[in-house]
Amino acid sequence: MNKTELVAQIAAAAGLSKADAKKALDATLGAVKETLAKGGKVSLIGFGTLAVVERPARKGINPATKQAITIPARKAVKFKAGAELAAAVK
Repeated sequence: MNKTELVAQIAAAAGLSKADAKKALDATLGAVKETLAKGGKVSLIGFGTLAVVERPARKGINPATKQAITIPARKAVKFKAGAELAAAVK
C-alpha cells in the first residue's frame, strides 16, 4: 500500500474527502516525525511504538574491495509492534 491508497482507505473509512484525509495523514506523520526528531517516543496502543535508538560504531567489510571499514555510529528509528497488531498478523 502506498500513500495514495492509504489516503483513499482513510477517506472511505472515516467518511472524509480525500483532501481532508490527506491533510489528516500529513499532520499525523508530521507530528510523529517532529517527536522522533526531538528524541521522543510515540506509542499507539494496540498498534505499536516508534522510538529513536543509538546504533554504535562497528566494523564492516567493503564488499567491492574486501577491505575492513568502520561504520560510524548513528541514530535509527525502531518500531515494536503492539500486541493487537502482532496478533492480527499471525
